[in-house]
Amino acid sequence: MKKIRTWLWIGIIMVLIQVLLGGITRLTGSGLSITEWDLIMGAIPPTNEHQWIEAFDKYKDFPQYNLVNQDMTIGGFKKIFFWEYLHRNWARLIGLVFIIPFIYFLIKRKLNKEWKIKLIFLLLLGGLQGLMGWIMVASGLIDTPWVSPYNLTIHLILALITFLYLLWLVFSLDEKNNSADHPVANKGIKWILIIVLLQIIFGGFMAGTKAGLTYTTYPLMDGKFFPPNFFLFDSFLQNIFENTAAINFIHRTLAAVVVISIIIFLIQNIKYSSKIIRSGVMFLLLMIIVQFLLGVFTLLSGRNGEISIVTGVIHQFGAFIVAGICIYILYYSKRRIVLHIK
Repeated sequence: MKKIRTWLWIGIIMVLIQVLLGGITRLTGSGLSITEWDLIMGAIPPTNEHQWIEAFDKYKDFPQYNLVNQDMTIGGFKKIFFWEYLHRNWARLIGLVFIIPFIYFLIKRKLNKEWKIKLIFLLLLGGLQGLMGWIMVASGLIDTPWVSPYNLTIHLILALITFLYLLWLVFSLDEKNNSADHPVANKGIKWILIIVLLQIIFGGFMAGTKAGLTYTTYPLMDGKFFPPNFFLFDSFLQNIFENTAAINFIHRTLAAVVVISIIIFLIQNIKYSSKIIRSGVMFLLLMIIVQFLLGVFTLLSGRNGEISIVTGVIHQFGAFIVAGICIYILYYSKRRIVLHIK
């Protein structure tokens, strides 16, 4: 069991690193630099000047170069190629880190039927995430020089689901069995998790539509609480998911809702018999304050015409940590039986 927990923890860390790489890839505009998806040969980068020129010429056939990066040199192309190449190959490495030990544990008969199903589902999640990554990239190689915000958000949420599922599996192997019955905390954290997930979804649309550049002031939006162009389109759903002013307003408003909800949650559950829950709630409050401030700084950085890579990436990473703490509280606030794997 200890080996399997270690294996899953390695996977969790690798997924978080991939989240950081994904954020850098997006904010540097590198995601469309590799225009083909070759699962095996795609792991080999250009190795000489002729191959670099060939890769650059392929890039020139697509909208991002023709509409945005016409002045790009091959040196600039190599820089954006690096981040997309690293992002893709880290994903390949994650796949190997999961598949090879899984096969080993199967051969050694270390897994019962229940755990085989759980881990096969995990592998399917990873495969779906890889496929969605290519669908996302392909959406930016047709008519527009950017990927579909819908595809980007789905890609982000799949990564989040994989991360949270991994955490749940690790917690379920906790031999110390520190879980306890805290019905108020267990019920409350479910609602907070829903709001956090909704906020992360709109964070994906913020990134995909570059809505953060629409209003770069806080707390008001260019002197107003409510943006005048919130109802830009006739369709309500189109405004919610495609109108950058509306997306910006919803994301910053949900951020305040999350903070207030967690403060109320803390007050409701101020006393615990379980140290593990008490520390989890305090950590959640601390992390959401940091995350809120990171969001504000990321928004303000857009005044220069582009979002700060450092704050933007850390803000995305912080969203995963907040959701992870919610899963931690959700798991340990209800008494559970440790699931043995044999």
